[in-house]
Formats: sequence, structure tokens, C-alpha cells
Amino acid sequence: MISPLEMTLFLLLASVAGVVLFRYLNLPPMLGYLSVGIVVGPHAFGIVPDSHGAQNLAEFGVVFLMFSIGLEFSLAKLRSMRRAVFGLGLLQVLATIAIAVVVGLALERWVHITWEGCVALGGAIAMSSTAIVSKMLAERLELESAHGRNIMGVLLFQDLAVVPLLIVIAAFGGGSASLVESLGLAAVKIVVALALLLIVGQRFMTRWFNVVARRRSQELFVLNLLLVTLGAAFITDKFGLSLALGAFIAGMLISETPYRHQVEEDIKPFRDVLLGLFFVTTGMLLDPRVIWEHPLLVFGFLIVPMLLKAVIITGLARLFGALPGVAMRTGLGLAQAGEFGFVLLNLILDKHLVDATLLQAILAAMLLSMLAAPFVIQNADRIVLRLSSTEWMQQSLQMTRIATQSLKQSGHVIICGYGRSGQNLARMLEHEGLSYVALDLDPDRVTAAAAAGESVVFGDAARRESLVAAGVHRAAAIAITYANTPSALRVLHNIHELEPTLPVIVRTVDDSDLEKLLASGATEVIPEIVEGSLMLASHTLVVMGVPMRRVVRRVEEMRDQRYSLLRGYFHGADDADVDDGHEQVRLQSVPIDAKADAVGRTLAELGLADMGVEVTAIRRHGIRGVEPDPSTKLRASDIVVLRGLPEQLAEAEERLSRRGRAAAA
Repeated sequence: MISPLEMTLFLLLASVAGVVLFRYLNLPPMLGYLSVGIVVGPHAFGIVPDSHGAQNLAEFGVVFLMFSIGLEFSLAKLRSMRRAVFGLGLLQVLATIAIAVVVGLALERWVHITWEGCVALGGAIAMSSTAIVSKMLAERLELESAHGRNIMGVLLFQDLAVVPLLIVIAAFGGGSASLVESLGLAAVKIVVALALLLIVGQRFMTRWFNVVARRRSQELFVLNLLLVTLGAAFITDKFGLSLALGAFIAGMLISETPYRHQVEEDIKPFRDVLLGLFFVTTGMLLDPRVIWEHPLLVFGFLIVPMLLKAVIITGLARLFGALPGVAMRTGLGLAQAGEFGFVLLNLILDKHLVDATLLQAILAAMLLSMLAAPFVIQNADRIVLRLSSTEWMQQSLQMTRIATQSLKQSGHVIICGYGRSGQNLARMLEHEGLSYVALDLDPDRVTAAAAAGESVVFGDAARRESLVAAGVHRAAAIAITYANTPSALRVLHNIHELEPTLPVIVRTVDDSDLEKLLASGATEVIPEIVEGSLMLASHTLVVMGVPMRRVVRRVEEMRDQRYSLLRGYFHGADDADVDDGHEQVRLQSVPIDAKADAVGRTLAELGLADMGVEVTAIRRHGIRGVEPDPSTKLRASDIVVLRGLPEQLAEAEERLSRRGRAAAA
């Protein structure tokens, strides 16, 4: 019997291997997690025979994911989405169940299923994967798009619908009176739980976080964050609702506080690790033998429900006023099965409402649909363009709106992203009498800013057509104001093809992607952290009495040299999480031993520059000399300060510390 520790270690090892392989193949990592679960699960090789304990832990992955999604929302935004949640979401669930009942009763002669079983299966099929879809939308920056809002609204209602569906399925066979009584009790629980969290929590959250933040303890802040997240999930769970719904509401309440961004960073490690474990345990549910023994049945339950759900949701979205392209993207995003569907299937199995073999085939089909979901969502634009005859026209109209805004302008600035940085830039351009056209993907922001008379239109700056419509051939410059390197690289690639000499200014968080962005065609890259430290230093110098002219000259020198003197810093233990997976330039001190081969040799002879490492200073007898000449000879007890990437620094340190043989030049 495998121990919990052995199971956890093996799942971590298998997950790392699976994600590395799928990253290498340029496939979504969640497919790696699902595939790992299928391979190591009890139905395939049986390496992990019992996944129940891991499933309980993995459920917290969905909890933290929904908490993170909640941080992107607010009560005002939820009110604005009420048509999507309680209109589109409600009708989608009811329509899916109704069609499942009609189809099931029509096939009753062959599959031997009752109407109760049809209702139960319809409820399970109606669910979509909150974990997969919301993560994909977040990665593709589509949470704020029209179809993203529709999808999130439907997913939220599905979370609410799980509770009455569980009660209905459990009450089948107990009589109509028992069913009505159970549903009435469930309605009361839902109202009480939501009122407790939304009304009491809204008044309590900001005050409580202020109390915790004043203690100035990072450890206490994270502990409090976990308490709030899991506490809200506990409340909804005790009222018979899903854990994920409580976590979502907690995130939505915290989004109203000033601590939203700090909370978002602190919760990320818990969310990503546990969510990966959730996908692994979901993959463990699949029995490959069922696919082998009943291939037609499995693929029938895979294709037909996905097509039906896509058509139903697309039609309902059109009924609610969505454009054809938006409606189809909504349908494609929600076509797959969901994790809560497995909860309903387990209850169906316990109540013997459906034949066990048929249920296994449905389970296999649902898991296969979740495996297919990332591919469907990634290719949604291509599918919509092929299926919708009006999509090209809608995109043309969008480009026309952008072109109309920029048509009379020449020598203007195209602002990519109209968040706080973009709006500040626009105001400064206006004060100087310079024109601009801003592109943004947040419809609320675009509507509000355009109503105020600002030159902003809805459009994706990463699309070639949007840049052309914004007048890239007539523009004087482009500013990418959002700190998202992959998207910025796409914009730079399009600009390089359209107008290679056009100046492009790019905003980024730090200097880790500076060379990459410059190599892709950026004229200037503004790293927020480095620029902020430069401003801090300049103000400090002024306070210390350094003449303003000299301070300005120093700052300009730093910028002219592309922050080269500020690149890299000495890393400490608390910098472990700062790199976020990037190799960052850093500084490192290397003492020269008396017996080292480097003693008596010049910096040029040692060939450190050929390794990509720069010597920024040499400390000798307590005196620090910066920017030493290549002809400088090293002496015993010197301390050499190096700047470079970690791997290059390790190689340079080995060369400087080498003994007993001549160092290679």
C-alpha cells in the first residue's frame, strides 16, 4: 500500500515530467496534468491505486482558482453581469436538462433509462469546467471580453445550480412532497449564505485587512489570507453550496479593498500547485479500457453532448443580444464537461439511476471533452471565422471604427492598452497638443472613456488589422503600456512587418525581458522597478544636497546606457520568488585566493567578457574601484564584483577560483 508521502512525491515527479514534455511540445500544461493522471491512475498502470486523499487536497486548487477569479470581479461588475448569470446561465442548465430528457426517453427502448436518470444525466452534462475554462481565459487575457463575461456568468450559475441538482438527484424515489421540501430548504440556505457573505463580509473585510496590515507581518498577512479564503469556502460548504462559490465571493469582496494586488501575488503559489494536482486527480478517473471496449458509445457521448451544448449556448447567447461571433465563442468555451459533473455522476451511481456501464462510458467521454477543451478554446477564432458568415463583417466594422477614429490623424501616438499608465500618457500628450489613438479590450473602460470624449476604441493591439486601422503607417510612435511580455512581443512582431522604422516604447515590470524586447524591435523599454529605483535615488541625492543639474545628468546617463549600471543586484534569501521563472541579471562577489591561477593575470587574459560576464568593480585593500580597465591585473585577496546571468556567473567564478593549472583564456 502506497503511503501518502510516497503518493505525493510520485505525483509531483510525474507532474513535473508531464508539464515539461507538454511545454516542449507547445501544448497547454493542463493537458500534461490530465495525461499524467490517466497514466498513473488506478485504471491504467495502477501506480496510484487510491486517489481519494489526493482528490480532497486537489479540490482546494479549484477553491484558490475561483478566489483569484473573484479578485478580478467586484460587486458592481457582478450586478452588471446578472443577465449572464441568472438569465443565460439559468436557461442553459434548464435547456440542457430538457433536451437530455427528450433524447433519453426517445432512446429508452435501447438504453433502459428512466426520466429521473435523464434529468440527473442532463444536470451532469450541463456542467462546464470552471478550472479549465477560467484558467484558459485568464491566460489569453479574455476574461474582460464579451464572450469571457458570458462564459464566467454561466459558470457562476452552474456552481449555484450544483446544490439544487444534488438535492433533486438525492430525493428521487422519495416522492414529490420530499422533493419540494428539499428544494425549499436549499433555497433558504442559498439566500442565507449569500447574504451572510455579501452583506456582512462587505462591511467587515476592509476593516479586518487594515488591522492585519498594520501589524506589518508578511507571515500574518498570508495566514489571514488563507483564513479568509478557506473560511468563506467553509461557510458555503456548510450551507450545502460549493466550496468554490464561497472562495469566489471572498475574492470578490477583497477586490473592493486596497490589498487586492498584494493578495493576488500571495495566493498564486497555492493556487497553481493545488490546481495542477486537481487536474492530475481528474485524469485518474478515466478508465482507458472503457474506451477500448465501447469506442462508439464513448465517442457518441463525447461528440453529441459537446455539439448540443455548443449549439444551445450559442442560440441562447444570440437570444440575449450577443453578436454571432461572441455567441459562438461562448458556446465553444462551455461545450466541454465540468468537474462538478463528476460529483453528480457519483451520486447517480449511488442511487442506481443509470446503468453502471453506461455511466462509465459517459465518464470517459466527459474526461475526453475536458482534454479537448484547451484545443477548442485556442482555435475558437478560426472555428468562428469558418462557421460564421458575418464574423468577417463584424471584424471589418470593428476595424472601421478604429480607422474612423484615426483617419484624420497623422503623426499621432498609438497607445496599446488604456489602463492607468495609458491614460496618464494620453493626458500628457493632450497637454502638449499631440494626438493619439488608444486601443483597449475592456468594453466598460472603452465606453466610459469614449463617452468622456477621449480617443479610445475597442481593439486588440496584438492583431495586425487593429494596428493598420489605428493608422500605424501614419503614426509617429507606438506605446505599449501594459506589462505583458508575450503580448508585447506579438505587437512588436506585427509592427516590424508593417512599419519597421516606427519608434516603439514598451513598459515592463523589471529588466528580465529587456534584451528580448529590444531584440524584437522595441526602441525603448521602461522597466518599472528599475525606473522606480532611479527616481528614488535621484530624490535622495537632491535631499542630500547634490545639485539638481548633476542629478539630472546622472539620470540621463543611466537611461542613455539603457540602465546598464543599474542592471543586476545582489540576491538574498527573500529574492527567491522575485524572478518568477526568469533568469535575471545579478551581481556576485568573488574573492581571489592567493593560490588561484587568476592571480597576476589581467582581466583581458581571463576572458570573462567572452563568457558574457562583466567586471563592474574590484575591491582591493578596502578601496573599491569601479569599471576597472581590461589591463588590470588581479592580486591575492582582491574581491571581484561580476555582473551576468546565474549560469555565466557560476562559470566565471569557477575560472577565477581555479587552482593548479592555467586558466583558459
